[in-house]
Amino acid sequence: MRFILLTSILTGMVSQSYAHHATDQDSIAVSRSLERVDILANRATRKSGTAYTNIGKEELQKRNLGKDIPYLLSLTPSAITTSDAGTGIGYTTLRVRGTDATRINVTINGVPLNDSESHCLYWVNVPDLASSLKDVQIQRGAGTSTNGAGAFGASVNMLTDNAAFKPSASFQGTYGSFNTHKEMFRAATGLINDHWTFDARLSNIGSDGYIDRASSHLQSFFTQGAFYSHATSVKLLVFGGKEKTYHAWNYASKEEMKQYGRTFNSCGMYTDSEGNIRFYENQNDIYNQLHSQLLINHTFNAYWKLNAALHYTHGDGFYEEYKPESNLTEYGLQSRLDEQGNRLDDDLIRRKQMDNDFAGGLAGIAYRKGPWDIAFGGAFNRYHGKHFGRVIWVKQYEGDLDPLHPYYDSKAFKNDGNLYLKGSYDITPQLSVYADVQYRHISYQIEGENDKYNPATGKMQELNVNEHFNFCNPKAGLNWEINKSNRLYASFAVAQKESTRNNYTEMKQNRLPRPERLLDYELGYQFQNRIAALGANLYFMDYKDQLILTGEVNEIGEALTDNVPKSYRLGVELTGSLKPVEWFRWDLTATWSRNRIVDFTETLYDEEMNPWVIHHGNTPIAFSPDWTASNRFTFSYRQWEAALCTQYVGSQYMTNAGQKDQMLDAYCVSNLDLSYTFHPRKIKELVLGVSVYNLFNTQYENNGYAGSYYETVNGYKVRQSYAGYAAQAGIHALGHVSISF
Repeated sequence: MRFILLTSILTGMVSQSYAHHATDQDSIAVSRSLERVDILANRATRKSGTAYTNIGKEELQKRNLGKDIPYLLSLTPSAITTSDAGTGIGYTTLRVRGTDATRINVTINGVPLNDSESHCLYWVNVPDLASSLKDVQIQRGAGTSTNGAGAFGASVNMLTDNAAFKPSASFQGTYGSFNTHKEMFRAATGLINDHWTFDARLSNIGSDGYIDRASSHLQSFFTQGAFYSHATSVKLLVFGGKEKTYHAWNYASKEEMKQYGRTFNSCGMYTDSEGNIRFYENQNDIYNQLHSQLLINHTFNAYWKLNAALHYTHGDGFYEEYKPESNLTEYGLQSRLDEQGNRLDDDLIRRKQMDNDFAGGLAGIAYRKGPWDIAFGGAFNRYHGKHFGRVIWVKQYEGDLDPLHPYYDSKAFKNDGNLYLKGSYDITPQLSVYADVQYRHISYQIEGENDKYNPATGKMQELNVNEHFNFCNPKAGLNWEINKSNRLYASFAVAQKESTRNNYTEMKQNRLPRPERLLDYELGYQFQNRIAALGANLYFMDYKDQLILTGEVNEIGEALTDNVPKSYRLGVELTGSLKPVEWFRWDLTATWSRNRIVDFTETLYDEEMNPWVIHHGNTPIAFSPDWTASNRFTFSYRQWEAALCTQYVGSQYMTNAGQKDQMLDAYCVSNLDLSYTFHPRKIKELVLGVSVYNLFNTQYENNGYAGSYYETVNGYKVRQSYAGYAAQAGIHALGHVSISF
């Protein structure tokens, strides 16, 4: 009912705006020029000497059929995607150059989107955000100075769509395999009275998922109001999402896949009183997130410009899970005893909940005159998060049970402030230098109880974290425009980053995590003429105390990391495109890399928790393939368009010990997109199409977990291993229709 009501309001906005639509072309021209003054200080340019890729609105929309943003970026250099549900909808992640999501800084209009504690962006919390984006820039490596947690592998910088200066409306519908569907409606008033614009979007996405019960129910909205004068623009953005997904983070071992099939999902599994295997129907993750942004741009004169933003994000939700045969003592409850006085475990249902607020402001001033291009600014953000757990049901509890029995409760506070100064200077018309320095201060406190029981104390693990960090991150670059077709660039950057919440709550041997440092060296060449473009980028990323993925996960499927004193990532990225004729385009990327831990020492434990230390020497870094590549052929003829896209990802170790029985095999997957565009009367555009994913029905896994331990077998200590794999969907398809007015 709310969706229908909002749709009616949006339709009324558009129809009403036709009556009041401004026709003053001068006003439109001024407004369009102000749109270009968005918060761009953290964007890379040719003069910054860094490796980056821009993805425009048109390319995003062609692929935006309901899958999450990581899958829309999957063909960019060195990119790898993962999906818990196996379809690219729900819980998905993006890795770049082998670095995980906690090291990829994501901003929207310059505002950080990464969670302040986990440093991850959970794309499932902002479903269909791509429908409201103007463009996306991916910077590989340390990149330019940005807001939020430091970039240790990449930055994803997103800008929301420009205001529409003419009334418009559009609808997109998608339906296909696994009962996947998407409905999106957007409308815009156009420019009203020479100064005002309003637009809005509503989206609904659902899928049953490829993995058993891995369903997703996602809703989102985006609203934007803007005011324009001759030299100033003010925008108010409010957008948000609601997600409900069934847990699919347990993955499956090879043995389980053979026994139950590739889609097996053990999440929610329990045995009923009659000995039958059942699955808890409410094993769901439910989360709401609301974002508000006030963006201000002002042009003083031809040389000086100001931008500023205030922002606030609220998130709250929980995940509910069935825990069979649990020790009630670990939840602050009285356990039952048998006739001999032995403790009896019991089934229970628990909720782990979060309630957090994130707010702050940022501002920057830019000066551009002659050979100088300078920007100065900063940001301050504050985060307050609550983590608490509740037991809502126990199968055979003796006595009265509080329906929301608390078993842990903690609070976190984080302040994050930074100042930056960056600029470029044209030494000659062809040669320019770039410099960038950022100072960043972070204070982080956690107090209360963790969600883990400490048998030594008989209580939940106590949390008492009070950390302060001060980082200075200088960067420098050189750009040489040899001629109109050839360009050379080089850069050096320092990046430093604090640890995540999990590094404190999951730390081993009570070792406090150490902050990380990266020295990033980049050297590149680009060639471009009328029909072709080629690029090569050589990088060396030298880490101190890098927090690398260990291959292990905690009980809710979050990947765990640990410091290693010295490690590096060395590679070369190749890009190319060719358009010899109007109807054909060829795009390709390829990356070779060598990712190594220097002098790696592994510590494993046996059943008595005795440590076993193994020295391995130099080993491959987990989840860092030596080879990645992508290829896309695009054919356009009149109203027809076809694209064949292929991605190759080399084999990946899932731990840092280089064990071949704990690997993800290499895979190569192709997708086919077909569409036809109509231009009927009274309709701006009508597009019909179909996309076929995994065209050749490849069986593959793109994520997983693994670990090892020692066990006594026939009196000897024997190394044992375990692994779980995230199976991905075979061939599947989505049909789609788009109508624009």
